[in-house]
Amino acid sequence: MAKPRFGKKRGGSRPKANEFTKNIKNKRARRNHVEDEKIPDTPSSPSDSGNSSEEHSDIASEEEEEEVAVYKEPSMYDNLLKTLGSASESIADAYKRRQRAEEGKSDTDEEEDNDLESLSGSEQSEDETETGSPRGDLDPTDLQGLAEVEEHSEDDADETFESDGEEDFTADDQSIAKESESTSSYSAHLGYKLSKEEAENLSRKKGKYKWEVDAANCKWVATKELLLEDSYMDSPYGLNPKLYDHWSNTYNASGGHDLHSSRQRSFFSLCNTYRDILHHNKKPFYLKGREEDLSIMDAYLLHSLNHVFKTRDLVTKNDKKLSNNKESKHEEVLDSENFLDHGFTRPKVLILLPMASIAYRVINRLIHLTPSGHRVNVEHIGRFCDEFGHGKSDDQEDEDEDGKKSKSWKTSKPSDFQTLFGGNNNDHFMIGIKFTKKTIKLYSDFYTSDMIVASPLGLITKIGEAELEKEKDVDYLSSIEVLIVDHSDIIAMQNWSHVNTVVEQLNRIPSKQHGTDIMRIRPWYLDGQARFYRQTIVLGTHVNPDINAMFNNHCLNYKGKVKLSCEHKGVLPKVLLQVRQIYERIDTESIADADDSRLEYFKKKVFPKIKDSVQGGVMIFISSYFEFVRVRNFLKSQDASMCLLGEYTEQSDISRARVWFFQGKRKIMLYTERAHFYHRYKIRGIQNLIIYSLPERKEIYPEIVNMLEGSHSMNCTVLFSRFDLLRLERIVGTTPAKRMVTSDKRIFTFC
Repeated sequence: MAKPRFGKKRGGSRPKANEFTKNIKNKRARRNHVEDEKIPDTPSSPSDSGNSSEEHSDIASEEEEEEVAVYKEPSMYDNLLKTLGSASESIADAYKRRQRAEEGKSDTDEEEDNDLESLSGSEQSEDETETGSPRGDLDPTDLQGLAEVEEHSEDDADETFESDGEEDFTADDQSIAKESESTSSYSAHLGYKLSKEEAENLSRKKGKYKWEVDAANCKWVATKELLLEDSYMDSPYGLNPKLYDHWSNTYNASGGHDLHSSRQRSFFSLCNTYRDILHHNKKPFYLKGREEDLSIMDAYLLHSLNHVFKTRDLVTKNDKKLSNNKESKHEEVLDSENFLDHGFTRPKVLILLPMASIAYRVINRLIHLTPSGHRVNVEHIGRFCDEFGHGKSDDQEDEDEDGKKSKSWKTSKPSDFQTLFGGNNNDHFMIGIKFTKKTIKLYSDFYTSDMIVASPLGLITKIGEAELEKEKDVDYLSSIEVLIVDHSDIIAMQNWSHVNTVVEQLNRIPSKQHGTDIMRIRPWYLDGQARFYRQTIVLGTHVNPDINAMFNNHCLNYKGKVKLSCEHKGVLPKVLLQVRQIYERIDTESIADADDSRLEYFKKKVFPKIKDSVQGGVMIFISSYFEFVRVRNFLKSQDASMCLLGEYTEQSDISRARVWFFQGKRKIMLYTERAHFYHRYKIRGIQNLIIYSLPERKEIYPEIVNMLEGSHSMNCTVLFSRFDLLRLERIVGTTPAKRMVTSDKRIFTFC
């Protein structure tokens, strides 16, 4: 495949530190000196190379009278202006104006017609309407509690929502809002200037979790000092005022009593610190954890909305300042850091989800948490319900029109399976969401969206297309400031490598301008430091080495990291049968040799017993497809009587294999974790169970062991190594697991 045009992969050479801020300060100092002392600067002479680098004069001090020629290496900002200037007259004019400013020349001699026009296409105010964007009527049955759809002109619908919020403030309210904004975690996070030494230290990916804070049944560990109760002890907790009011009303209407001490307020405060977060003990909605899952989802959605609202508030405020002072707006942009409020592109929040049914649930809740004044109309809601769901509310997702349980799923399937897979299981989707004054626009163009909700596979497809086709790109991922990966455990059952590829693609310098006002791009974007400002929130029921590796290697937020550390009780009590469970430890020196050591142990210690036994009904449960293939190839080489039941096995072959195994025509069955996760087969005829590798999902273990019902021996053999500690502690408990991987004994028995 062709190499992507839009940037290099992580680990490659990165652009040198940008001197954008330094140049602005130097220019401001020289301008002030000229105005106060009336001493003109001497223009610089062009360099011999003919590029954007110039030798220019600089005033060494107020008392120096002689001219000093100083060579100044062009910054990335200078190079960007010159490169883009070849294709845009207005940008070329901006570059010339910047050169004159560096030389100390006045701009009064230039005609006003040459002033730089605003280029903010992706961050512009919403006065323009999107052509070819038909409205979708809001269905009250799909989104309960929303206001009725009102008729508005297209101009009203496309106005920015921030101006509406400012009209209701009194003078005192405005001063309080300004003070709150200046000290908000949003402003503090994005306004921080990262030093070169700090960036180098972050690139080394070193950080120890030395700070601890107790939480319910767990504790949070952090790389920097952590206070769960942040500076916002009182309302609105750092939220946009209207967003907080709506949140409070929604919480009270749902039966809540104390928002301040609620789980969602606590997790929102953690999100609002803008640290990277790994929460791997979330009780999902499909495992009777609907209330907890909803609280955490509400928290990160409110954080995402707040980030988008504050971004648009800042951009709109600066747009108004510039529009009210058109004659000097370009000088103000060059002179003041207050107008550095843009990224390369508009999208700021990316939410990765595994399935369309979960995306349907999340986006419905996102709309519900948006203040009613900003969602008078939800465009394309009908199309969204058709493509992502069945038109049912979250509380009705398991019921049909008569209020009875849907008959589309067999009653033999577990209830959590029916809840999780009872909706749209499509894992290839991507949707942009744009917020205006009174409208939420679903299916907006990605470059004009504020949020993007997608599956990893959906984004991988776009990335692959951009690598193959020159006219396509994924530059809308260049300015993501908040990344949320929810239900990471389900994504891990799909293909976690897709997440790694997506994260590596984020925050790269784009290949095109995309209409952004380059004069207002934040300097750390131009310095290639955006990945150090991106907040990543990973949520799931458990953690595995792949998730840990992504969090440690690709989440480099300068604010630090925080993750959950929990004591697991295990799931052995959920084994309903009197099964003798024998755990055999495989000693291996390194994680690189773990797979080979496991296969060798199976060949020498386990398979000979199977081969010598006349009894059939041996099921070998294997976690990964890679291990499945290795064991299958070995058994074929031994001419073993076996049948296969993996995630890629055809349905006709699966039915045949189950019958042959039950009837004893095949002695061995190979069964994978993913096949069980996606189908929950009830395998009959098991007499001897061998768990070659422990399942990632702890709830699968008792389901597999309980399939021994009817067996004469009731024996289960489990192979593990010390590198399986994360899986082991979820099944047998944290304390027993630590003892099992460190003990001198190699065999442990549970009954």
